[in-house]
Amino acid sequence: MARFILDCFLESGNAYKTALMLELSGADWEARRVAFFTGQTRSPEFREMNIMGEVPVLTDHRPDGDLVLSQSGAILDYLAATLGQFGPTNDSERGEILRWLLWDNHKLTSYTATYRFMSFFQKKTDDPVTQFFHARAENAWKVLDAHLAGRDFVVADRPTIADLSLCGYLFWPDQIGMDPDTYPNLKAWLGRIAALPRYKRPEDLMPSGMEPAKATA
Repeated sequence: MARFILDCFLESGNAYKTALMLELSGADWEARRVAFFTGQTRSPEFREMNIMGEVPVLTDHRPDGDLVLSQSGAILDYLAATLGQFGPTNDSERGEILRWLLWDNHKLTSYTATYRFMSFFQKKTDDPVTQFFHARAENAWKVLDAHLAGRDFVVADRPTIADLSLCGYLFWPDQIGMDPDTYPNLKAWLGRIAALPRYKRPEDLMPSGMEPAKATA
C-alpha cells in the first residue's frame, strides 16, 4: 500500500492541486476514485471521512497511526512540511504563501470553479448567476496576471504550494471561459509549471468521477 492515499477525481481542480503536489514531489501515493457525479460525496461513508462532503481527502499512513486531512490548502501546507518541498524558507515567504492560498480559495478558485461547474457541467451558460461568477473569476485572473508581471512564480524565485494551489483550475481554459492570450503573464506562468519535472495533467493523475461511459478522459 502506498503511504499516501488521495480520494479524488480528475474533474476536480482542488483534487488536482494535491495530486500535482504529490507527483511533483515524487511521493509514494495512489489515487482512489470518488464517484462524485453519482453522489458518493453525499454518502454516510464519505461524510464520516470528511463531514464537508468534498474532495480532496488525503490519508497519510504514518507509523503512529493514519492521519486524514481535507481541504486542499491545508493538505498542501501539510505536504510541504512533511515532504520538504515547495514550502517556505522563512517567515516572510510563509506569510506570502498563506496570503495567496487564502486569496485563491476566496477569490480565484471559488468563482472559477463555480462558473465552470454551472457552465460546463450543468450547461447553464446563459444563467445570470453563471455570468456573475464568470465576471468575478475574470477579475481574479486580472489580479493574478498583474501580480505575475516580471515574476516567474507567485511568491519566490521557485515554485511553492501557492503556485500549485492557484493553478488548479487554470489548465482548463476552455472549460472556465478564459482566453489565455488575454492574460500573457498568467499564460507564461502556467507554461513554467507545466515544464516542471514530473508534471502531469489531471487526466494522467486521477480517475474520472463520472461513470465510464460518460467519463471525460
